[in-house]
Amino acid sequence: MSIPVPDDLILTVERALGEDIGSGDLTASLIEPEKRGRATVITRETAILCGQPYVEACFAVLDSSVQMHWSAKEGESVQPNQLLLSVEGSARSLLTGERTALNFLQLLSATATVAHTFAARLAGTSCRVLDTRKTIPGLRTAQKYAVRVGGGHNHRIGLFDGILIKENHIMAAGSIALAVASAKAVANAHGGIPVEVEVETLEELEQAIRAGADIVLLDEFTVPQLRQAVTLNRAAPRPLKIEASGGITLENIRQIAEIGVDFISVGSITKHVRAVDLSMRFEWDA
Repeated sequence: MSIPVPDDLILTVERALGEDIGSGDLTASLIEPEKRGRATVITRETAILCGQPYVEACFAVLDSSVQMHWSAKEGESVQPNQLLLSVEGSARSLLTGERTALNFLQLLSATATVAHTFAARLAGTSCRVLDTRKTIPGLRTAQKYAVRVGGGHNHRIGLFDGILIKENHIMAAGSIALAVASAKAVANAHGGIPVEVEVETLEELEQAIRAGADIVLLDEFTVPQLRQAVTLNRAAPRPLKIEASGGITLENIRQIAEIGVDFISVGSITKHVRAVDLSMRFEWDA
């Protein structure tokens, strides 16, 4: 799988190692420096494997002599008790890196697995499932990478690379029209990025269309309201791209996609993550 890794991968890994190791791994210091060992990682449940670059970086930062062999590919579906990884090297290095490496692997595999589950519901439609900014602090780029590995798509990474005008922005600007006009000036100054407006009613949708927005986010619309919105938008001289959000579940996402929206954003992909159950087993040289 050729999903580009985030530019801040090493920084993210170094920060994670730093918060765990601090001034030094006191327990690992009890082990003779020359002692070597091996470890294997298995999964105890079905998942989409994700996080290999982060695991590799964990051990590379600690000890470049640690040798690793993956038995499954990034983005591959893995089954209970399947071998994922074998590592060999200094006992101190393996033990020091164990927790951080597993933390990345179980979190990112969980994120990729949920993204894959939602994306699979949309198979055969032209609709895309998007993540949101509801991520674990400090791990946004890692989780958004995992979403892509799982077959989902990224919304904006942060406040710096996209414009999404919400209720409070509209109130502060005075109207949807005024907010979009200001946003267009900012968007043009940043390479013409799309301007998106969140609306809560059909009347607000009409205002967003008239204002010249590029994308509209329909927040908490019922299925009948979504149908009306799609019909209204298609009749416009310049139809917008439509994103649906709010109350999205595995049970209703397919129905919403088939109404004709372009995107469906699901905050739970990154927010309600339950780590994949992994196990790391060690063997030590005599």
